[in-house]
Order: sequence, then C-alpha cells, then structure tokens
Amino acid sequence: MKKWLYAGCVASVLAGCAQKKENAAVYLTTADEKQLFQPQTALEQAKDTALINVKVDTSLQYQEIEGFGAAMTGSSAYVMQQYMTAPKRKALLNELFDADKGIGINYIRLSIGASDFSVSPYSYDDMPAGERDDSLQHFSLAKDTGALIPVLKEVVAINPSIHIMATPWSAPGWMKTSDKLEGGSLRPDVYSAYAQYFAKYIQAMDNYGIKVTSLSVQNEPQYEAAYPTMKMTAPEQLTFIKDHLGPVLQQKGIKTEILLFDHNWNSPEYPISILSDSVAGKYVAGAAFHCYEGSVGAMSQVHDAYPDKGLYFTECSGGSWAPDFAGNLKYMVGNLMIGTVNNWSRNVLLWNMALDEHNGPTTNQPGPAGEKVNRGCMTCRGVVTVKSDSGAVVKNVEYYALAHFSKFVRPGAKRIASSHPEGLENVAFLNKDGSRVLVALNTEDKAKVFSVQDGSRVYQYELKPGGVVTLAWK
Repeated sequence: MKKWLYAGCVASVLAGCAQKKENAAVYLTTADEKQLFQPQTALEQAKDTALINVKVDTSLQYQEIEGFGAAMTGSSAYVMQQYMTAPKRKALLNELFDADKGIGINYIRLSIGASDFSVSPYSYDDMPAGERDDSLQHFSLAKDTGALIPVLKEVVAINPSIHIMATPWSAPGWMKTSDKLEGGSLRPDVYSAYAQYFAKYIQAMDNYGIKVTSLSVQNEPQYEAAYPTMKMTAPEQLTFIKDHLGPVLQQKGIKTEILLFDHNWNSPEYPISILSDSVAGKYVAGAAFHCYEGSVGAMSQVHDAYPDKGLYFTECSGGSWAPDFAGNLKYMVGNLMIGTVNNWSRNVLLWNMALDEHNGPTTNQPGPAGEKVNRGCMTCRGVVTVKSDSGAVVKNVEYYALAHFSKFVRPGAKRIASSHPEGLENVAFLNKDGSRVLVALNTEDKAKVFSVQDGSRVYQYELKPGGVVTLAWK
C-alpha cells in the first residue's frame, strides 16, 4: 500500500503527496524489459554520497521546457478512429495525454495537409491541373474532419493546454514549380497567397477548438520524394518569412510562433543564415531539428549564435530496421531525450503517435497502371501499435522513453545544472511547483550505484546496465 500511494502522488508531480516530502519517487525501465516504466520503492534520504555522485544545482537554470510527445499524423488518427471503439480510444488517449491517469504527453505535431503518413495525398486547396485559387476560396479542412479533427478534439478535452505544432509537407500543387504535391519548390508569385493559406489554417483549426501554438514553414526543406514534399532553400525561407508570413500573422493578430528549418542536425547553417537577418529574425521563435543526419551538438551551435532563440527537436522515428529494445532505449533516452535537452531543446517530439501492425497506413497514390502504391517509410514504428483487427494496443520502446520525461517534467519546468559522471548520462529539471526530476541512463554493461545530491539531500540508487530511471522529489 505504501508503494502504491507514493506512485499515485507522483502522477501529479508529488502534489498533495501523503508520503514524506523528502522521499524520492522512482520509476524504472530495464534493458531486458522486465521493468517497463514501473514504480519502485520510494527512496529515503541517504547519509552519504556514493562514489559516483550526480550533484544538481537549482540555482543554475537554463531553458524552459514546453513538453514531450510525438506527431498525431493522419495515419495515427486513422488507426485510433477506425480500429478502436470509442471506449478503447478514450482509454488510450487518457493513457497518453493525462498526467494523472497516464504519461502526460503535452506536445504534439500535426501535418498541414498530407504527409507520408496520411491515407491519401491532399492539401487544403487542391485544384485541377492548370488551375489556380489565389484567393483561396476553395480552402477547406474537410479531408481532416473524418479522423484527425475528432481525435484532436478528444485530446484537447483531456489536456486543454497541450502545445500543438503544425508543419506542411507541401504547399498545394498549383502553388509549386512541379504543379503537384510531390517535389518541386514554391513559386515566388504565390508567396502572398501561401502566407494567407497558413493564416486560414490556423484560424480554421481554432474554430474547432484546436489552438495551433507553433508552426514550421516546411518539413525537411532539403528533401524531395514521391510523396508530398517541397524543397525550400534558406534564402527562400528567409524571404517568405520576412516579407509574407511574418507580416501576415502579425497583421491578423495571430500569436502562433514561427520555427525555422525543421530538418536534420547536419545543416545548422540553414537556420543561422535566416536568424542573421534582423527583420526576419524578429518574426521567428526558434529553429527545429530532426535526427536523421548529423549530431545533436548542432543545436548548441545555433544556441551559441543566437541564445535568445528557442531550439526544438521535432522528429525522429524508430522502426523495424532496429528491433533491439535495449539498443533503442539507449539511443532514444541518451541521444534524443537527454541529448537534445542538454543541447538546449525546449521539447522532444518523436514521429508517429500510433500506427498499425503493418507500420501504416502510409500515403496511397496511383502507380503507373492506376494501382494504389504506398509511399514513404514502410518500416517506421509508432509510439504505440494499434492492431487493425481488435484495436488492441501494444506499447513500444518509444512510449517508455517518452514516459520517463513527460509524466514528471511538466510544462514550464526549467532544465537545471547536473554533474555528468562517466557512463551515467543524465538531465535534471526544476518544475514550477518546486519538485525536482532527474532522468539517468546507465550506458555501461555493469550496474552502477550512484547518488543524487540536491543541497543537503542525498539519495542513492543502483541502476542496472542499460537501465533508465526517473527520480522525483520535492
């Protein structure tokens, strides 16, 4: 009973806890999967520090944390809406988005129109070949009203303050040099119309009670493929933000923040070149990165050049190419979670929130003979898998990696200083209610006994090889 009571208190970040406030709650995931984000016996204060000691310092505070989560793609919403009964879907959404009943995800990403994880390719203003709609009279969210918007409304009902980022994979085809959703670039003569397209999207979503709090101008602007994509160079993105998107949002009183780049770690010069323009820079909240090329330290390069701008980590996917739970846990927690936050990220977003057992559905498009052809990643894994025949849910390694952060590190928390002993990667936080959180990963092949020292308080814990632990105290 004692352990259960303490675990319940942690669900609301120790608020109103019936146990002694000086105790530390413990949640553990082990590399062998025997413990999967399981509450352990609360730690009482220790008399001495261990040989391996992590010292946290609440007086040294860094970036504010906005949240942890994943993308609610069209495919994610589809499997929830089509394969699950309403009670099953509600239970899953509570487990994902409610901090008391579940893991408290507080940040999601949406595609503006279709991505490679939508059931069909579309924008919100598709026109017949050769026709235009510069006045956007045909703009409509109708394609999203079957699954995505209903699921989002359920999410917002559970977590009204959730942070929602939106990103286009492509402008409408008639706006592009390719005259289609796949590939090509934005034509300069439609920059004004495209800025209005963003504004219409934000306002239309708001009419459904879905508040888009940030947007990036283009998903992966250095990449083109046989699904909705669009190339956009840094000079093009600068001009579009400086002369069109920024002024339009400002004139309409839209407070949605603009993020740059939204692509891999290997090109920090892309956002830096835009931020160097003082006019464009005033419209921009920060820069977003993905994991697929380069290294996480690129985020610190942008921070060092423009420390007043935010850094955001907005996409990385696991998949069937990497089936090893232990290796995935180590990479996701060490590189994507601890690594990005220690390099100034204000958030951490993984890719699909949910997919089916076939890693889909992905975007279906006509093939050479008119047949339906799947495009995009065919091996990507969701945070959870929803079985198409029963609506049963399987939690994947992504779920447990997120849970160690999202349940305890609440929006508005600050990253605080912590020491970094060899083989024990970690990051520490101070929540707004005064509670402290430390997430640690043992990267070595032997158990580590370590202590956490917070002023006069000391806690000791033995962490198994490859294990991840969250400690929370107040």
